[in-house]
Amino acid sequence: MEQDIIKIENKVVEVLKTIYDPEIPVDIFELGLIYEVRIDEDKFVEIEMTLTSPNCPVAESLPKEVEDKVSTIEEITGAKVNIVFDPPWDKDMMSEEAKLELGFL
Repeated sequence: MEQDIIKIENKVVEVLKTIYDPEIPVDIFELGLIYEVRIDEDKFVEIEMTLTSPNCPVAESLPKEVEDKVSTIEEITGAKVNIVFDPPWDKDMMSEEAKLELGFL
């Protein structure tokens, strides 16, 4: 069971890396917008994510895109995205790869 969850979590991360913030040419995972991925025993995925700002133009469409794309993973029963602004996002949350790509390193 534990290995199944790890496999699913890896698939979720793979899917998250295909979703991009429309204003920044970096995927939402490397950007640091994903705070937590939880998978329960029923294989339902809950994702805590934030946005680069509360006034983000994709505040409604991006979480829906995340839910829709993650829901396509065969092994899961569903997905839900919770948007949180605590802690607020800042560029220090980006991966080294994202910082390099955006010229912060």
